[in-house]
Amino acid sequence: MIRFNEVTFTYDGADRPTLDRVDLVVGEGELCVVVGPTGSGKTTLLRAVNGLVPHFTGGRLSGEVLVDGRSTRDFPPRELADVVGMVGQNPAASFVTDVVEDELAYTMENLGLDPAVMRRRVEDALDLLGLHDLRYRPLATLSGGQQQRVAIGAVLTASPRVLVLDEPTSALDPAAAEEVLASLTRLVHDLGLTVLLAEHRLERVLPFADTVVLVPGSGSQLTVGTAADVMVDSPVAPPLVELGRLAGWTPLPLSVRDARRLVAPLRERLVGAEPPHAGPPASGPPVARLDRVIVRFGDLTALDTCDLEVRAGELVAVMGRNGSGKSTLLGQLAGVRAPTSGRVDVTGADPTGLAPRDLVARVGLVPQDAGLLLYGDSVAAECVGADHDTGLAPGATAAVLDRILPGLPSDRHPRDLSEGQRLALALAVVLAPAPPLLLLDEPTRGLDYPGKARLVTLLEELADAGHTVVMATHDVELVARVATRAVVLAEGEVVADGPARDVVCHSPVFAPQVAKVLAPDPWLTVDEVRAALEVGAVHG
Repeated sequence: MIRFNEVTFTYDGADRPTLDRVDLVVGEGELCVVVGPTGSGKTTLLRAVNGLVPHFTGGRLSGEVLVDGRSTRDFPPRELADVVGMVGQNPAASFVTDVVEDELAYTMENLGLDPAVMRRRVEDALDLLGLHDLRYRPLATLSGGQQQRVAIGAVLTASPRVLVLDEPTSALDPAAAEEVLASLTRLVHDLGLTVLLAEHRLERVLPFADTVVLVPGSGSQLTVGTAADVMVDSPVAPPLVELGRLAGWTPLPLSVRDARRLVAPLRERLVGAEPPHAGPPASGPPVARLDRVIVRFGDLTALDTCDLEVRAGELVAVMGRNGSGKSTLLGQLAGVRAPTSGRVDVTGADPTGLAPRDLVARVGLVPQDAGLLLYGDSVAAECVGADHDTGLAPGATAAVLDRILPGLPSDRHPRDLSEGQRLALALAVVLAPAPPLLLLDEPTRGLDYPGKARLVTLLEELADAGHTVVMATHDVELVARVATRAVVLAEGEVVADGPARDVVCHSPVFAPQVAKVLAPDPWLTVDEVRAALEVGAVHG
């Protein structure tokens, strides 16, 4: 169904190819997962399937990409729309209507389908992706995860034979991600749809993969094989695979169920070792507070009588289903809009009453769409402008960026960066001046595992220096690694608030992979298990 024959692609102005002599075959009815480090070329590979590379991006392409026998060299994207459906990393950028149901029907209207067929397919998409409750909702009022599901549904209504998705679960809560992936699996198995997707949260997608393609970057050759085979040496791997490598399991497990069947010898090695205990509550001074805050958007109540206090030095994870109010909560702390009722206090002031210069000195916000913070014409210009605007020494922002994502080309335009690279740049712009309160909305979207580890180290340093970090996230592995406290929202209300270790270990939805494998013992991360084994080896 998809064939790459000796494909080499180089962006205009680049000194080396992003894709180099790629040979790849994806058969009909396969679910193929593309993995690799941030910026390695995964998105470029995906965009080559429907002709966006090179027809839209420009650049030099040699070799040939065939989709259902059609060469993308001869057929531009619009003439492949009946064969290939694509959902990008930023779903909101693809919307052309205002309401969910209209968006689902739009592509079919362009294809001139019969109204009865359109009606049936809209209902199928609503059922498949759990969108019934949203069908009449304005797209602008949806959370990032809800927008992601609508974008997938809008593509599926055209009944393509190939579905290409770039980070399809990055903005979804764990339960919604499982629903979407289960839906994609049904399409593959029942309808013979070919699915090609790139994803950084491999813990979610590997169990569903028929084939895995590793894009190592730097012009290196692809590795193609089963998930278990590719993960043996992959530089990016989920915690379950890292645990399997540590324990010496062969073949490497790809699901919690498989790992639990192998875990008995590891449990024996951990006898007598204790996981780290939850630390005492933060004792620093209050930095921000929400007091009985209610936020309404028309008839929708996004926050409902919400009380929350965060203190200096805390790393707080705000979790919950898509649409539970996480982004709204961060927006209140950032002074984006005044609450419908209640009071918000940030470092002793109402954030909505502060002048912009005073506000950014107290609060830094990285929204879900990191590109909203970027306005320079190059990475270097963005860093220089951020230093100037915040009064930092020249090179300060660039130094933070290099810690999060080393080697990002300084002459690259932000629009030409991958989603993860743009996020890293936006994080550097906000983290470099280190305001007392840092608000991060999905701060690992598009980042690979090494990038997450570097971000974790930076956030821990900021917290140790007395800064407060509040993260809205669906990334349970990030919470396990860095959060000191977890707050769970549901329908705009706080339903759980406590030490992160206690909150996630007792949740079947938000528990990380290691906790699920080693339950009931409350281990959270591979690093914790590794440290315990090393201590045991020394004592032995």
